[in-house]
Order: sequence, then C-alpha cells, then structure tokens
Amino acid sequence: MRVILFGATGMVGQGVLRECLLDERVEAVLVVGRSPVGAGHPKLTEIVEKDLFALEPITGYDACFFCLGVSSVGVAPEEYERITYQLTLSVARKLPENTTFVYVSGQGTDSTERGRVRWARVKGATENALAKLPLRTFAFRPGYIQPLHGITSKTTLYRTLYRVVMPLYPVLRRAFPRMVTTTEDIGRAMIAVAADGYRKPVLENTDITAAARPARPAGS
Repeated sequence: MRVILFGATGMVGQGVLRECLLDERVEAVLVVGRSPVGAGHPKLTEIVEKDLFALEPITGYDACFFCLGVSSVGVAPEEYERITYQLTLSVARKLPENTTFVYVSGQGTDSTERGRVRWARVKGATENALAKLPLRTFAFRPGYIQPLHGITSKTTLYRTLYRVVMPLYPVLRRAFPRMVTTTEDIGRAMIAVAADGYRKPVLENTDITAAARPARPAGS
C-alpha cells in the first residue's frame, strides 16, 4: 500500500507517520506539507509546498491520511473554515477516484451542521462534503489523544497537559474507553481501514480502538 500523509509535523500526523514507517503493509509514504519532517527513511518521500492550495494532482497512491488541522481556539472563523473545510476539500478533489481518504475529524462533530458550536459545524460540513466525492472516505472522530513514543504537540499548553496526564492514561482508558485514544492507535487504525475497510464511514473513538486492535505483523 502506498500512502500520502498530510500534517506529518503535527502531533497526530507524527504518530501516523511512525506507524506507517513501521508497518509492513505500507511500502511507501509521501509526506506533503509546508515544512519538512526532518526524518530520513527508505519508505519516505517529501513534497514541501508553502501553498497547499496550489498542489498539483497526485497519482500513484492508494490512500491519503489527512491529519492536517488547526485548533479553533484563537483562530478567526474565516481562517478556521479556510483550513478545515476549504483546504481539505481542495486536496481531496485532486486525488484519483476510489482513493481511500481518511480524514481526522473530532469527537462531537455536528453532522447536521445546525448546532451552536462553530468548529463542530465546520467539521460536520467537511465530513459531509467529503462523503459526496468519488473517493472511499472515512472520518475519524477521536476524543482525547495521548501522544506516545516521544511524540509531542507544538502547543506549549498541550505539551504540559499531556505530560501531566501520561501517568494517568491507563486509568483514563479503562474508565473512559469511549473518550480516549493514542497517537499509536490512530495510526494503526488508519492503516487497517485503508487496507481492509471498515463497517461504517465514520469511526468514533471506540471504532478507532477496534480497528487498531489487530496485532502488527511479526518482525515489524
């Protein structure tokens, strides 16, 4: 399987990239972003493009893992919609038909697009628009995501929060299995869904955990 990855320098994207490079089912990874990931690997190729709206169509890949995003906190509504909705659709429309497109959405996304929470409406609109494209689309709706394997968030406040929560994560996962996951599980689940599909197009937190459950092939 050949994979395109957007958002590889972010926390979720770092985790997905790690799993792609470890998994024997993934033979090649094309990372597309505004800055290089700074890691060399035989599977890895990079495209650095400052204006992602200007990307040319990309062919020759089986799946696209879209982990690029921005928090709605402190971001103007127009800019949040431009990145969350417009950029996601711009990229998706440049892929060949039947490409598997896995989009990182969020727990609480509003599929009706009529709720009071703006970010949830925008995410819902993005999911709905993607579902209408001639792609094999899946939306991931993780809740709290615990970074593993030295992966960190770019946001200082979040980095502090994750350090505090890390020792408590096993307890949180047992107590709130519908609300918490890890960067590792998201990466493994994306690969599994791209390889084998899933019974529904929108994966909530428990679905992500279930999809990630199969063991990685021996020797990886």
